[in-house]
Amino acid sequence: MLGYLIRRLLWIVPVLLSITLITFVMMKVTPGGPFDVSSSGRELSKEVQEMLMRRYHLDEPDWTQFLIYVGAWPSEIDKSGAPVFKGVLQGDLGPSYQYKGRGVTDIIFAPPSPGRPWWESRFGRTATLGLLGFIVGVAIGMPLGVIAAVRHNTWVDYVSLFISTVFVSTPGFVLAVFLMIVFSLWLKWLPVAARTWNTWQPWILPSFCLGIGLAAFLARLTRATMLEVLRQDYIRTARSKGLGARVVMLRHALRNSMIPVATVLGPALAGLITGSFFIETMFSFPGMGRMFVQAIGQRDYSVILGTTVLYAGLIAVANLTVDLIYAWLDPRISYK
Repeated sequence: MLGYLIRRLLWIVPVLLSITLITFVMMKVTPGGPFDVSSSGRELSKEVQEMLMRRYHLDEPDWTQFLIYVGAWPSEIDKSGAPVFKGVLQGDLGPSYQYKGRGVTDIIFAPPSPGRPWWESRFGRTATLGLLGFIVGVAIGMPLGVIAAVRHNTWVDYVSLFISTVFVSTPGFVLAVFLMIVFSLWLKWLPVAARTWNTWQPWILPSFCLGIGLAAFLARLTRATMLEVLRQDYIRTARSKGLGARVVMLRHALRNSMIPVATVLGPALAGLITGSFFIETMFSFPGMGRMFVQAIGQRDYSVILGTTVLYAGLIAVANLTVDLIYAWLDPRISYK
């Protein structure tokens, strides 16, 4: 197990480098640049643009820029004449071109003001929103799927299938608009875009919009796997031994049906944390997703690359965690 874990962790490094290279190439072939206009929207002079290009090494060849960002090429020379390496390999995600004087690592992980807790940072808020959406998805989807399987071919099963089909087919941004109209404009129960996110009310709508799609998918998947497990011989044997329905469901059927579900839970959690771009933008949520969308419009290459590397790392770790959970759910699975 330890050898397998070490090999998987080592494989994450070339995976992240490959994703970084692909993202870098896509940015370079996209028209426009980070200094076409200033942060205030005014066009910069040619002299100022050239100065900024030299400052951030954007006048270097593309392969040199990539190696500098990765940390395999010196970004500067110190006073003693020694090369200085600053890049992803050194834990530095680079400087931002639009947030003057701030690095990408500081923008993502630092709280908005000194003395505030880390979970008020952009990453902390996005991770919290993703975790809340994950809780909504699991708390609604898995029980609904289990109930539908136990009540197979009854009105409960049909209603759960109808609800899950509707929410699977509905895009998150469409659901967000609908909920805004109902709960914010008509009923006036919840705010659309809050000035502060230190209370619980502003989190309800974006968390529900983020998690309901996962809930619908989990309901259908849990129902299908539970129905398959309930038809197995060992379930009939357990029932013939006189075991209660609750024991059969929880100890035998549910645990064995969780392997396919666990396959999607890890990437789903990472996906909710990394895939909240539209939801954060629509609710004016101060997280990484909204920052990423803004960085694309501003051609802030370092922010785009840094966010992509972080998201890819989260997904890679989530996939590794799922593989390890397999061995816990099914003792027959072992890794060497």
